Amino acid sequence: MHYEKMIKVVAAFWMSLTFAAMTFAETATLAAPAAPSMEMKAETEQATVLTGEVKSVDAKAGKLTIQTSEREIKLTTDSKTTKAALERLKIGDTARVFEKGGKVIAASPVKTDSKTKAAND
Repeated sequence: MHYEKMIKVVAAFWMSLTFAAMTFAETATLAAPAAPSMEMKAETEQATVLTGEVKSVDAKAGKLTIQTSEREIKLTTDSKTTKAALERLKIGDTARVFEKGGKVIAASPVKTDSKTKAAND
């Protein structure tokens, strides 16, 4: 009689374990994220850092053209903060620009080394 009770307890344990595993598997399947869409990929791609000469800048319109060592790149922005950063740039300045998808995220002039200025004078 003692063995019958033990078998019932073990059977109940295995059944509860089976149901828990099935519930976990179902939850994991439901919670699995869908394949990322193209829009999500664009949002998760990292910003590119560009350094080059400012060819044109229009802070009010949020437009910037920069000449890197490889090519000329035209960028835009809608952000008030970034437009304010563009106001600090002048044509001919060397600038560091963070861009993502053709949009300026941040921009700042690159300070030239004082030794370079002294050597040019």
